[in-house]
Amino acid sequence: KILVFSDSHRYTGGMIQAIEEQQPDLVVHLGDLQRDAEELALLYPKLSMVTVPGQLRRLTTVPSIKQITLQGRSILLSHGHLWGVKSGCDAAIARARAAGADILLFGHTHQPLCQQMEDGLWVMNPGA
Repeated sequence: KILVFSDSHRYTGGMIQAIEEQQPDLVVHLGDLQRDAEELALLYPKLSMVTVPGQLRRLTTVPSIKQITLQGRSILLSHGHLWGVKSGCDAAIARARAAGADILLFGHTHQPLCQQMEDGLWVMNPGA
């Protein structure tokens, strides 16, 4: 079970509640703010987490774009600001396709999205 968060902006209460209720195997945090993901990691040291920083990044060595594989599915994740997703998802989708991803996860727009493209690519944004 995977929980995906984005744009928490120092509101960790909802994420903590979701973790407690859902008991996920993995948490993905898509940025804004990296500190929020770090706080979750401190609260749940045994919980697997994958994070990328958002546009409000502080000095970090965490890559802005990551590609992971889970149960044979390739997942491309980033906050989304680098792809200009507030103006549309075309650049993000093109990057996911070029990477051979099965799933694209991003945030930044604060609007939830879950859509499967004609070629099978899943495009998902958890919203804020």
